[in-house]
Amino acid sequence: MKRLKELDLKNQHVLLRVDFNVPVKEGKVTDTTRIEAAKETIDYILKSGASLVLMSHRGRPKGEFKEEFSMEPVRKASEEILGMEIKPLFSSQVVDADVVARARELQPGEVGMIENLRFRPEEEKNGEEFARELSQLGDIFVNDAFGTAHRAHASNVGVVQFLPSVLGFLMGREVEVLSDLMNNAEKPFVAILGGAKVSDKIQVIENLLNKVDRLIIVGAMANTFLAAKGKDMGKSLVEEDQFDLAISLLQRGRDKGVEILLPIDVVVSTSIENGEGAKVVSTDEIGADEMALDMGPDTISAIEAALEDAKSVIWNGPAGVFETEPFHKGTFAIAEALAKLDANVVIGGGDSAAAIKQSGLEDKMSHISSGGGASLEYLEGKTLPGIAAVEGV
Repeated sequence: MKRLKELDLKNQHVLLRVDFNVPVKEGKVTDTTRIEAAKETIDYILKSGASLVLMSHRGRPKGEFKEEFSMEPVRKASEEILGMEIKPLFSSQVVDADVVARARELQPGEVGMIENLRFRPEEEKNGEEFARELSQLGDIFVNDAFGTAHRAHASNVGVVQFLPSVLGFLMGREVEVLSDLMNNAEKPFVAILGGAKVSDKIQVIENLLNKVDRLIIVGAMANTFLAAKGKDMGKSLVEEDQFDLAISLLQRGRDKGVEILLPIDVVVSTSIENGEGAKVVSTDEIGADEMALDMGPDTISAIEAALEDAKSVIWNGPAGVFETEPFHKGTFAIAEALAKLDANVVIGGGDSAAAIKQSGLEDKMSHISSGGGASLEYLEGKTLPGIAAVEGV
C-alpha cells in the first residue's frame, strides 16, 4: 500500500477525514488537542500543491441537522490553530450539488470544511450512497482520524471503495507505535488499566496477560477484583456479575507468571460531589456506607516501585474520580511516576490522556494516543475497520 509521501498531490483535490470531535462550550472550542494533532498532515498536503476538504463528525446529532452540533465553531478554532482560512462548505444535507461544486473550485493551497458528518444517518450505517457523495469532494482520500478507526462508517470505510486512499501521518504513527508496543515491547513491560468497569476491558486484560510482565489494576475496576477476593467494598461501584471472571483472570495471570497489583489502600468518602469525610483506609477497612474513590499513598508507593525498572508501559484508565478533588491524587501520581521513567511510555487516550494534559507532562510521554476507544480495541487485538479498509486497498 502506498504512503502519503509517495503520492503526487500537485493540483489534486484531497478529501481528509479528521477527528475534530472536540468539546465546545458557549460556542467556543475548549480543547484544541485533536485539531493540533492533524496539523502535520494538513500542512504537508497543502505544501504539496493540493487543495483540501476537511470532514469530521461532532457529538451525537442522531442523523439529523441540529444547529448546536454545527462544525462552525470548530472551523473558526481550526483557522486559528492551523493559521489558514478554512472556507465553510456547509449544507444541512452535508453534501449536495452546491457543496460539491464549491469543493471542486478550491485552488491549490485552499481549504474547505463540510458540515457535521453525523447530520446524515447514513454516516454511522456506512451507507454506500452517502460514501459515494463524499467521494465527489476529492480525487484522493486520506484518513487521519484514529479516534474513529474502530468504527465502520461511510466517511472512513465506505469512501475507500470510490477513491485512491492512504493513511495520514497521525494515523500512521498511531498504528506504528501501538503495533510496536504490542509486538516488540522491551521488557519489563508494564500495563496500567483503570476506569470504571471490568466488563469494558475484559478482552484488553486477556490480551495483555499474554504480553506484559506486570499488570496494575486501578480505579473502580479494581473494586470488582477486590470484592471478588472477599473484600467488603461498602457502597463502591462493583460489578457483582463479573466476580467469577475476575477470579479467573487473576488465576490466569498467576499461571502465566504475570505479577498483578491491586490497591492495598484507598481514599473513601460517603459522597463524590463534596468529598465529605474523605479519608485513607486499608482495603480491609471500608465502611458500609463508604465508596472507594481513589487509591491511597501505600498503593501509590507500590505502583512507583513496580514501575522503577519498566522499559515499556501502556496506561489506559484513571485511578479514581480524578475530575473531583480530593480524588485526583492517585491518577496524577501515576502521571508523575511515568514522567520519571527512562522507558517507552504510551498513553492509551481517553481520560488518561486528559489527566496527562492536566498535569502538564505531555512532553515526558513517548506517545499519547488520540483515540481512547480505538486504542482500547487495538489493545484487545482487534482489527480496526478504518485502518483495514485503507491498508487493504
